[in-house]
Amino acid sequence: MSEVSIRPAGQGDAETISRLVISTLRESNARDYSEAVIARVGQGFRPEAVRAFIDRRRVFVAVIGHEVVGTASLDGHVVRTVFVKPAFQGRGIGRALMDEIGRTAIRNGITTLAVPSSVTAEPFYASLGFRAVRDAWRGDERTIVMERILRERRLPGRDPDR
Repeated sequence: MSEVSIRPAGQGDAETISRLVISTLRESNARDYSEAVIARVGQGFRPEAVRAFIDRRRVFVAVIGHEVVGTASLDGHVVRTVFVKPAFQGRGIGRALMDEIGRTAIRNGITTLAVPSSVTAEPFYASLGFRAVRDAWRGDERTIVMERILRERRLPGRDPDR
């Protein structure tokens, strides 16, 4: 696999992000949610909605070569819209996106991240140190609200007091 790079998303990425999110919902989340829930959630990721996200959130894309293979965003202290194309899942792309989200949060003085996780993504977030705080329901759609306290990573051998 080629190396993944993470960059801020621009307005020109909106349609690509929209297609990525909707196709991932249909393929990856379909085992945990009904067709009606997938359709409803997908409506919130039409290109015009993604353009609005890009204007008001810090949105990132993961790119391999020239292909956008993942996305994630930071909205204040809340992580949103973390999706990786199914063919690229399990390769560290989601972790790379979340590392960038964490670095961005720390640079902006954020000490705790929250994420409204799908049932599908809960194990992924748990592997990154997030803990479930509560469940939220919208009709038959269950979301697990998870949190993680951020700590700046120290380089080995560096004494932070020097």
